[in-house]
Amino acid sequence: MFTGIVEEIGKTIQVQRSGAAIRVTIAASLISNDIALGDSVSVNGACLTLSSQARNHLSFDAVPETVERTSLKYLIPGSPVNLERAMRVGDRIGGHFVQGHVDGVGVLQGLERKDNARLLTIQADVDLLKYMVPKGSVAVDGVSLTLDWISDSAFTVWIIPHTFDNTVFRYRKIGDKLNLENDLIGKYVARYAAGNSQSRLDTIKLVELGYLDDYDSENSIG
Repeated sequence: MFTGIVEEIGKTIQVQRSGAAIRVTIAASLISNDIALGDSVSVNGACLTLSSQARNHLSFDAVPETVERTSLKYLIPGSPVNLERAMRVGDRIGGHFVQGHVDGVGVLQGLERKDNARLLTIQADVDLLKYMVPKGSVAVDGVSLTLDWISDSAFTVWIIPHTFDNTVFRYRKIGDKLNLENDLIGKYVARYAAGNSQSRLDTIKLVELGYLDDYDSENSIG
């Protein structure tokens, strides 16, 4: 379990391919000082297990399912990656609960500077967007962010200067692939509602019950 607060930007040193699986070696000067074999690390939002370590070079194995579902398939030597070690019980949770189980890959459509912040527009499949709500949480490349606007094909998030400067967002360009993980609680609620027709809720019903106002319902998708 992670919080979506990136600890360090690592640098991809080597990508070894074995069929559909890969072993990726990453240089990381900070987290390598307090990590052990078998520990979980979020690499651009994908939970990977530390397989071997040589000083500050950390190697992780990714199985075919992980490679296929994430943007790890696009890593090459020199690629920067967001890194976060698994959270400890008792730590402050500055973001939200992030499993490191990537739901899918989005495409960066817009990167606009607005005053001291950046506004990112990310294209995503409707199967991912249906779990998103305005002001809800989403992990993008392992970074905990708050959803702003959502359509039937894309969503936007704001990036504060600290986050932009200390994550791989500073290197991103239009067309880049980004790992997306929807909020854990939202996925469970949607699954429960879909499987229980008698208690199924839609935006109209939520408005009737007073949980959403008209603005919220107009800016959500169903």
